[in-house]
Amino acid sequence: MNSEISIKMARCKGCGICVAFCPKQVLALDALGKVQVANPEACIGCGMCEMRCPDYAIFVDKIEKAVAK
Repeated sequence: MNSEISIKMARCKGCGICVAFCPKQVLALDALGKVQVANPEACIGCGMCEMRCPDYAIFVDKIEKAVAK
């Protein structure tokens, strides 16, 4: 199962909480101090960033892979 991270940039105040709690260093702060998805392939879909974001700016959607038969 893969995950897709969506960020509502207008809501992000650049606190860095999501970056600090991500166990796989998927997120980083950009030059403007806003969150960005820096390493999407490392995301395990744990949702820690979404749960910890005080501004409800991050959403983690789990995507199921189609299994070839």
